[in-house]
Amino acid sequence: MPSFQYPYLVWLLASAVLLAGLYLYAIRQKNCVARKIGSARLLANYNPTAYKNKFILAFLSVTILAIAIASPRLAGKSGSTQRSGIDVMFALDVSKSMLAKDISPSRIERARQLMARVISQSGDNRIGLVVFAGKAYLQMPLTSDHTAAAMFISVASPESVPTQGTVIAEALSLCNESFDQRDKKYKSIVLISDGEDHDEQAVKVARELRKQGVVIHTIGIGSPGGAPLLDPVTNMYKKDAEGNQVLSRLNEAWLSDIADAGGGTYQRFTQTETVRAELMSALAQMEKRPLADESNTEYQYFFPWLLALVLILLLWEWFIPERRQALSLPKAPVLAMLMLCFCTGLQTQAQEANKTVREGNRLYQDKVYDKAADLYRKALEQQPGLAAAKYNLGHALYKAGKKEEAIAAYKDAMEALPNATDQSNAWYNQGVAWQNMQKLKECISAYKESLRLDPTNQDARQNLQQALKQMEQQQQQQQKNKNEEQKKDSKQQEQPQQPNQQNKQKEPRQQPSKISRQEAENRLKALLQQEKALQDKLNRQHQASPVKPDKDW
Repeated sequence: MPSFQYPYLVWLLASAVLLAGLYLYAIRQKNCVARKIGSARLLANYNPTAYKNKFILAFLSVTILAIAIASPRLAGKSGSTQRSGIDVMFALDVSKSMLAKDISPSRIERARQLMARVISQSGDNRIGLVVFAGKAYLQMPLTSDHTAAAMFISVASPESVPTQGTVIAEALSLCNESFDQRDKKYKSIVLISDGEDHDEQAVKVARELRKQGVVIHTIGIGSPGGAPLLDPVTNMYKKDAEGNQVLSRLNEAWLSDIADAGGGTYQRFTQTETVRAELMSALAQMEKRPLADESNTEYQYFFPWLLALVLILLLWEWFIPERRQALSLPKAPVLAMLMLCFCTGLQTQAQEANKTVREGNRLYQDKVYDKAADLYRKALEQQPGLAAAKYNLGHALYKAGKKEEAIAAYKDAMEALPNATDQSNAWYNQGVAWQNMQKLKECISAYKESLRLDPTNQDARQNLQQALKQMEQQQQQQQKNKNEEQKKDSKQQEQPQQPNQQNKQKEPRQQPSKISRQEAENRLKALLQQEKALQDKLNRQHQASPVKPDKDW
């Protein structure tokens, strides 16, 4: 299918229309002069037929030149690389019950390890993440950037969700909203939970999603026998209202019902590699969406032939005299030929630079990031303002672990990017690099700039929220450390000095109190009665409360 390399330059065809208008105006003026003097033949050396032919040739030259500048091209037979994949949304339970240590080191830690292993071998699949406890939140929309996905998964924890509980139905619905609703297949949800609460709507929602082409796989993580929950705040095991120790148990039957309703499989977590292999096998059996990768497409360009045709037409136009006796070379063809030579040089240089970028893209796809970066630099030497080379150089440097150089490349690329959306993506990439370097202030600023240029950039919005949360936690920790330091210094200042043994004075001893046994028993009874009255008051307040506290694990 023919296309243009620079479609935004097609508007140059308007210059041909302008030339046609000038020609019609000139003809009208000549006709007016001819009518005034009585005959067109009386106009000195005027040749109407030659004048018309010159216009036709000039019109064709300008039209073809505009098309050549837009660079028409045709994709080769083996140009594009065909890839295929599916969309996978992870629904991760981050309730406090996932802190149980019946699976060492903890349920949530092993869940994160499993997800990281799956993502690392997901190939061309797009990955998204929803975390849930008492409420579900979209932590990361679908993306093919598996490095960013692994980063989001590594920080998922109970602190990510303020409300405790387990709302699996809401998490499944939120995952479905993240998919492209136009697709009736190629979609899967991987639910990882201990099934601590019994959400009655979960099976019903799974059945509805199955009708929409979503396959739901569930992974139960925990032990049926259960494990006590250690409260990270109090460092004590959690107890219920009756004072009994809370045991969090894996609800395998319920998770299996969800998988059956969603047309997927259920697995109980045993070993990371075993579960990963079975899950990848189940996902591999799904039909995949073909994805055309045009980064390696080989195009056949036609602008050299078009420029050659323009040169021929201009030479032809030059040899046709407008007047009956042509004595000098017209200035317009000379300027046109100079412009033609200039455009030819620029197009040839751009062609070489684009070819180098495509070679760099191949190495990037093969994960040879250092060599890909070298080719992008070479392309910039061939064409210094090439935005694609600058932008891809940032990607290659980031993948090679040279994050500071990648940030500099993204900043350089923003000057050459044509629109606000591309500039927003460049700011977003800088933010990701800063965030991986744990420089939260800089990454927050980059995400804000990205959203200022493109308020619809959901990736930047999600990352900004995560970075702000990390900044708040960091500030709280710093304030805590500062308070502990101040408290320690205060204790050292308040500690009394040891008196000099030579000047030490004897202090009078206090006489022990003398009370009878009966009086001591009376005081003890009074204290017990006061404690009983306080307990009765608290119980009455608890019973009068209209809302019972929710389960907080």
